[in-house]
Amino acid sequence: MIICFCSGVTDSDISEAIAAIRTSDPRAVITPGKVYRALGKAPRCGGCVREFVDHMRSDEQFAVPAELRGLRPPTPAVEPEAAEPPLRPAV
Repeated sequence: MIICFCSGVTDSDISEAIAAIRTSDPRAVITPGKVYRALGKAPRCGGCVREFVDHMRSDEQFAVPAELRGLRPPTPAVEPEAAEPPLRPAV
């Protein structure tokens, strides 16, 4: 199935690129940009991004390697600040 009509990228192209990236560097964090570069192509209009990323996420080789998960400490939840009253126009 064609995912990106502008560049002619199919779902199997994406899967093959992910497999190639993972084979060359098992610890790689795979991004859409890396997939496009591996295919020798570039995104144009951006209309395919959502479907492109959804297909990447569904690929079993896409996941972040286990040894790279949880490296960043969790960030505390930040309470939204109270909304300031709107400014009144000068009369």
